[in-house]
Order: sequence, then C-alpha cells, then structure tokens
Amino acid sequence: MRTARKGSVEMPAFVRQLVKETEKRVSSFFKGGRGGAAEGKQPGEKEEAIPSPYLDRPVLDKLTEEGCARWGITYALGSMQGWRANMEDFHNCAPQLGGQLADWSFFAVFDGHAGSTVAQYCSQHLLGHILGGIEPEDNPEKVKEAIIEGFLQTDKHLHSVARREGWERGGTTVVATLISPYYIYFANCGDSRAILCRSGQVCYSTEDHKPYSPLRKSVLRVQVALKPSNGSMVPWLCPVLSGTSATRGQRTDTPASNMVSPEPGCAVLDRSLADEFLVLACDGVWDIISNEDLCAFIHNRLRVCTDLRDVCTQVIDLCLYKGSLDNISIILLCFPGAPQFSAEALHQEAELDDMLESRVAEIYDELSAGGDEPDLLSVLTVLASNVIPGLPPGGGIQSKRNCIFSAYYQQRETHN
Repeated sequence: MRTARKGSVEMPAFVRQLVKETEKRVSSFFKGGRGGAAEGKQPGEKEEAIPSPYLDRPVLDKLTEEGCARWGITYALGSMQGWRANMEDFHNCAPQLGGQLADWSFFAVFDGHAGSTVAQYCSQHLLGHILGGIEPEDNPEKVKEAIIEGFLQTDKHLHSVARREGWERGGTTVVATLISPYYIYFANCGDSRAILCRSGQVCYSTEDHKPYSPLRKSVLRVQVALKPSNGSMVPWLCPVLSGTSATRGQRTDTPASNMVSPEPGCAVLDRSLADEFLVLACDGVWDIISNEDLCAFIHNRLRVCTDLRDVCTQVIDLCLYKGSLDNISIILLCFPGAPQFSAEALHQEAELDDMLESRVAEIYDELSAGGDEPDLLSVLTVLASNVIPGLPPGGGIQSKRNCIFSAYYQQRETHN
C-alpha cells in the first residue's frame, strides 16, 4: 500500500499488542462512548441463552479486489467481517459485460440478513435476470423496466429455490449500478446505499428503505389488511430484503405489495465529464459516516494513494474505528475525472504524520514526568483535546489511528 504512513509497526498489529482491558477502553474512546455490544461481558455477568451476534474481537482480515474496463473505469472492492459473528456480505463486480453490451458495466453489494444464503444466491443470479430484459439500445425507461423486472424475477426464482431447499428464513439488501456509455443506472432495495460524486460534491444518493420511510409505511398500511385475524405475523423468506427484520410479514401474490418488497428504487443519471467516483456500500458504512464526509474522505485519499484497494481499506478501517459493529463492504468506481495522485498532497500527508508523531512523543514525555508509564488511552485523551490542523476531511482523528498507535508504541519501546 502506498500512503504517507510512517513507522515500522504493521497495522492492525495493535490488536496483538494491547491487553484486553486497554483495548476495550481505547475502542470505546474512539467510538465516543463508554461501553457497547463489542466490549464483551462484564465480570459476574451470566452467560446468555442466545448466542451473541458479536465477537469478543473483530475479524480484521480484508477481502480486496481491483480491476478496470476498457473504456476508462477503474474499481476496487474492500470487505471485512468486523465484529459480526458471521460474514453475510457478498458482491458482484462485472466491469465489462459481454456481447452487445461490452461497453456496459455492472456492480452490486448484497448485505445478507439472517444468514448469507440469500445474499450469495442473489450475487450469482441477479445480473442474469436483469440482462435477460436489456436490449442493445440505451433507452433509459426500457433499461429501468428491465432492472425492476430482473429483481422481481430473482425474487420469484429464489422463493422457489427456498421451498425446494427448505430454507426457513433469510434475506438480503441490494444496491447496484449499471453503467452504459451514456447513462448511470441505480437500483436499491434496502438500506445499502450508492452515492455519485461529481465535481467534488455528492450529486446523487439512493434512498434507504427503512421501516420508518414513507415508502415502507405505505407498504405496511397495505399489509395490515392481509394480516391473519389472530394478529400474528407469519415469518416468510424475504428474497430481496428491503428493510430490517422488524418489517417482515406475510408474503402476498404481488411481490411489490409485500411488507418487505423486492421491487427496487430505480434512477438514471446522464453521465458527465465531471463524474469523479461512485460508491456502493452496505449499512456498516452508512450507519457510521455521512454521504458528504465519505465523499470528502475518498476525494482526499485518492490524492495520496496509488492503489484503489488501499482507499477501500482505509474507509473500512475508518468505519471500524468510528464504531461500526457490522460487516463492512464497499465498492469504489473511479471515472476518468477522478482526483489523481499528487506528490504535493503526499508530502502534506507526511508532514501531518510527522507532526502527530512529535505530538505523541511530547505527550508521552509530559505524562511520564510523574514516574508512571502512560497508557495509550491517556495519550489519546490529551491528543484529542488538541486542535490538529490538516486531518483528512471527513476522517478526523480516527483516520490517523494507525499512525498514532505506531508512534505510541515506538515511544514506549524507546523509554523501556
């Protein structure tokens, strides 16, 4: 990875270096709280009957992928299990479709609910159902119809597979983009999200489907009349999940009218020379960082990184350090107009790292004057109270956590 980061400590080596209690406190510091599901059990707490959906320590191994299309797009994927007990995210990256659609691209992120089975199935079959209705002519209305029909067909086939295989429950959110020579198509079903950054600003974002959104409320009202007379809600397999488990209900014969509908929100934008990059990500990202902050952070990182996989990795780490407890997956697509690597920006990044290292050393020395070795949390608390100019926009001090940790351990080793 090419960044301005200095030091010989390979991150996230801090997980192996911190004792458990210190790690809890430091993680809580970065999350802005003093506790949480990720902190583990307290002394004397009884064992829960139901297994926790969270781990005692996050799984930090990352899956990365990169590629390009012949017409100028480059992309990278980053995915990590994190604090979740299981990895339920899947993806599909097709930078060049075949045949008469050789100049088209398709990318999607699938965030599984109640298991990974449905997400995996959709990642393998959704594109095929969409392409079955697309003709070479780039007619926006017809393409949107083909996308919606592709979602509904996937829902139909998946329901049949579920019955045949005996799947009891499961679902997935989907956020996808289909890029043609003239248009960018967006499809979203659930609370995963896509944003398009143009001229340094977020120019478009898909709308999350949450239980409290106006669209979902209208679906819920329709569903009331279909609820069993005893008032109970019948569990069903939610093939393309467009909300959380709180919105699951009885399945109807009309997929679009289900309490959790497989019909996606669809939008189309004209492509522009000002298009910079497009992001697809699951809610493990969006629950932690805003559209504008992520756009600013990626815009800044593209100027100091020569590898798009490194940008994705830094976004994942940022979300983890800000407190995301979910699986984290992101696809970054860069157009020819994306920010380019800058030697000047890299030099500024190196100066920032030098300043942070010097400040950590000063704080360490000041706290050591009392005769006790300062712990990491004490150093972080003092550092965070300072005004630090030049931090990456949208990232804040959390985006420099690796540099700070490396500087702290270097000081501790030197003093010892």
